Amino acid sequence: MKPIWLNKKICLNDCAQVKAILKRRGLNTVCQEAQCPNIGECFSKKQATFLILGDVCTRGCRFCGVKQGIPLAVDLNEPQRIADCVTELGLKHLVITSVTRDDLIDYGAGAFVETIRAIRKNDNKITIEVLIPDFNADFNSLGLLVGSKPDIIAHNVETVPRLYNEVRKGASYERSLEVFKILMNMNSGIQLKSGLMLGLGEKEPEVYQVFSDLLKVGCSYLSIGQYLAPSSSHFPVKEYVRPEVFEHYRQKALSAGFRFVKSSPYVRSSYMAHEYC
Repeated sequence: MKPIWLNKKICLNDCAQVKAILKRRGLNTVCQEAQCPNIGECFSKKQATFLILGDVCTRGCRFCGVKQGIPLAVDLNEPQRIADCVTELGLKHLVITSVTRDDLIDYGAGAFVETIRAIRKNDNKITIEVLIPDFNADFNSLGLLVGSKPDIIAHNVETVPRLYNEVRKGASYERSLEVFKILMNMNSGIQLKSGLMLGLGEKEPEVYQVFSDLLKVGCSYLSIGQYLAPSSSHFPVKEYVRPEVFEHYRQKALSAGFRFVKSSPYVRSSYMAHEYC
């Protein structure tokens, strides 16, 4: 049973307008696909995290609610539909993310680039954050992304390295750190961000080590939230972490050197993303 501090009221009535716009334009959001508990709050404010390259992931992380399997072909018209949707919603800051596409030569980097270009063509003052998979730490794919000049590049390590074999099969903690190293070396001024979930069985010293590892590879921003299993078939929650512990980690992360940290049970990597800018 969830503790009282996780009793968040989710009002879906306020989502109708945004859902209708997304459906009309044939667009996906991670808010819907990953069953985000903040969907009512964000949609009511006309905020959404766009999910490009379909809604089927080629990997099988045990914490994630996104469908897994064989994805469809790339939709070449999606970037413009997203750009037009951003204009319709009147967004000033947005997040673009994607499923992992290990089946593509560029791992999906080109789709991020085209989406950024389409959005900036409509409005060159908008701030854009991209939340990327690891692109298999491919230098050329990451170079394409950096060349499109997003304002923030985020990539979530999700959990401590010890738990990767159980929670993130197909992913690699070391590979994720390599992604940040490559990005930092390509552009030392780029704003890098990562996200961490608690409640998977991690120990406090392991969390501090993740802080240290991320800072060494150039991360300035960090989100920390409670893991909630999307279903009984997903990885089970090992602990419901108290709000004061999240605040403790926030203070520790700031003291360690992060520029901005959001840390509380219902924080997700894209939650209130405009506050990081």
